[in-house]
Amino acid sequence: MSQRDPDPSGGVRLHVVTGKGGTGKTTAAAALALALAADGGRVLLVEVEGRQGIAELFGRPPLPYEERKVAEARGGGEVFALAVDAEAALLEYLELFYGMRRAGQVLTRFGAVDFATTIAPGVRDVLLTGKAVEAVRRRRGGRRPLGPAADEPHVYRAVVVDAPPTGRIAQFLNVNAEVAGLARIGPVRTQADKVMDTIRSARTAVHFVTLLEEMPAQETADGVAEIVRAGMNPGRLIVNMVREPLFPPEVLAGAEHGEVDVEALTQGLKAAQVDHPSETADGLAREVAAHARRVRAEATVRARLDGLGLPMLDLPYLGEGIDTAALYRLADRLAEQGVDR
Repeated sequence: MSQRDPDPSGGVRLHVVTGKGGTGKTTAAAALALALAADGGRVLLVEVEGRQGIAELFGRPPLPYEERKVAEARGGGEVFALAVDAEAALLEYLELFYGMRRAGQVLTRFGAVDFATTIAPGVRDVLLTGKAVEAVRRRRGGRRPLGPAADEPHVYRAVVVDAPPTGRIAQFLNVNAEVAGLARIGPVRTQADKVMDTIRSARTAVHFVTLLEEMPAQETADGVAEIVRAGMNPGRLIVNMVREPLFPPEVLAGAEHGEVDVEALTQGLKAAQVDHPSETADGLAREVAAHARRVRAEATVRARLDGLGLPMLDLPYLGEGIDTAALYRLADRLAEQGVDR
């Protein structure tokens, strides 16, 4: 694991959240943004995959390429959201650094931008990650090429990126390598170098959302190794959809080996006047045994994850589904576990 000196400007400010499909990556990123914005902070939540998952979570219409407030955090904080579009980011880039927005619009009209980002996906990733890095660096003095004074406060306390899945995260973030064969010099390479300066610094951490299941855990381990090899900083493991055991350890240990007192269950069901108590007791015994086996399997996976040497945060399984109220519950859970501000 990479070891870096603490960042004197205030620690991690770019939180990249990745995870295997189905692990709840977007939900975890939104909850993290709410937790980081607590007590008066302002946080930007960035989506780069074009799925509009953030808008759906917060009950908002599809997000444009514009930073919009989507939620208030505990203690008066604010969460803004942005759905980054490669084409819009390129037009902004051309206008900001070259005053060429009209030329960019002409390129768009002829499909040149779409063509370029399709045949050279590394350029697309430079634009997407570059927008997030720009938001991290932005200060309240304005968005000028030379930038405001270094002592002016940042616009955002932190930026949280709902990033691509674990299998693509190292490639997505390692934009410098992606463009090396395309642009060894020039503005695209210069932009890539600036992006990598931030991504490889102590200001950035890559968090992995996972489940207590074999396949997500293995992909998480592989992703952490890739990030480390690329010289980036893995942050925390966010273990999602955690379910607490329903019985004490001694009961689970016996149930796993079929040691369930079916007769006692039957008598209890009879006393409760449940129909077909014997058949119901047999079914319950099988369910208790299955539950015990699941608890043991999850404990094995957790031990493997613990072996990665990264701090872990747990998010509970919410059987009623995810809505805005549930996001606040998850954010509170992250805050209780000491998520970094």
